[in-house]
Amino acid sequence: MKVKYIDKRHWRRIVEREYAEVKVNNNKFKGIIGLVTMKKVKEPLEVTVVGKNIIVADDNYQWLQILPEKKRYSITVMIDDKGNPLEYYFDVNIKNITQKGNARTLDLCLDVLVLPNGEYELVDEDDLKRALDQKQISRKQYHEAYVIAHQLMLKIDADFPKMQEKIMYCYHKIKNKPKYNKGHKQGKHHVKQQHTKQKVQRVSQQKSESNHDLKK
Repeated sequence: MKVKYIDKRHWRRIVEREYAEVKVNNNKFKGIIGLVTMKKVKEPLEVTVVGKNIIVADDNYQWLQILPEKKRYSITVMIDDKGNPLEYYFDVNIKNITQKGNARTLDLCLDVLVLPNGEYELVDEDDLKRALDQKQISRKQYHEAYVIAHQLMLKIDADFPKMQEKIMYCYHKIKNKPKYNKGHKQGKHHVKQQHTKQKVQRVSQQKSESNHDLKK
């Protein structure tokens, strides 16, 4: 059973990266959204999806990671340096662990790969069979993987544009996440220092005047 962290912390292909994460709980989405920005990679990654060769990892590419709560699948959207989705990768999982800062999945091998036009394919069936033969998963989990994958494919057939719309909601949600503004905090600190300094000066002046009065 493979554990996959959505921040890609163990992926050696990435030389330099940025990672943002947000936990969402509303009527549109419940779960964790992560965004990996590959500032620099060792080399581009080219894959074949539905017979088409696509570069899915390169400098300044992004991987949007969507981990729905209480679901048995997760989504990775590969996005190029111009913001265009290249591939939608649906992982079938044993479990999604939506722990902020440590979000991960327990992978169940089977995957559904989808192109932006809605064409898709089911992959990694050999990996699933191998996991069963090696007793890494139970026969029940083996069958569950196919059930979940076929449910996903039915949804893709029925209305993939609607799925894309929900995915883009997640993308905008993470892109618009408020960032910690160091400058703003430093500015407040500076004002506080100035205020304290002025207060000390006033107290010193009052003491000086008081001492002067006593001398009189």
